[in-house]
Amino acid sequence: MHQIANPSILYFGTPVVLISTVNEDGTFNLAPISSAFWLGYRCMIGIAANSKTTENLLRTRECVLNLPSVDQVVAVDRLALTTGTSPVPPGKLSKGYRYERDKFELAGLTPDDADLVSSPLVRECPVQLEATFVNVHPLAAETGIQNIRSLALELRILKVHLDSDILKDGSADHVDPNKWRPLIMSFQEFYGLGPRIRSSTLAGIPERHYRTPDTERAYSSSCPDKHH
Repeated sequence: MHQIANPSILYFGTPVVLISTVNEDGTFNLAPISSAFWLGYRCMIGIAANSKTTENLLRTRECVLNLPSVDQVVAVDRLALTTGTSPVPPGKLSKGYRYERDKFELAGLTPDDADLVSSPLVRECPVQLEATFVNVHPLAAETGIQNIRSLALELRILKVHLDSDILKDGSADHVDPNKWRPLIMSFQEFYGLGPRIRSSTLAGIPERHYRTPDTERAYSSSCPDKHH
């Protein structure tokens, strides 16, 4: 039986993303988010309007979306309750956040040069997506500008880096879902994916049918592959 409920958050389960950006002084910022989805080579992320990541992304118009697997959960959790903004905004201060200048060192992660953007790749993450900013949509704008706390940002993926360990055997372009174990956040707790429940009817559609002009542009503009 269903009942009417009023939960404080609606985190029913989404992948964790580590967003890397460049600060004004050329240093790097690294922040975990758990509001993201992809359609083709476009990504929508939900993020706090006053975060350092948002500030950097809107200024430089670029970032890298690094997707950790379950193996990086400890590193991701080290970044919890940290911010690259100093002084710490009052809203975050009340939740226990602290300023952290070097997020990579704190998390024990390694920045690598990207090919098309200035933001770094996270070496340990099996998926690294170089991206550029396209558009912004303020959430709750109809209630007044003073109430805008979160933004939905549209990003275009420029280049994809995939660890060979998560690729299908004999393929350079197809992720094997039996090998890829993304880190999932559900109601502020970490989870991973279990084994496949059953074969999906949609899986019978060849992936090439989902290719878009963005996909082709990302491929044709790619520099020679680098080993990270």
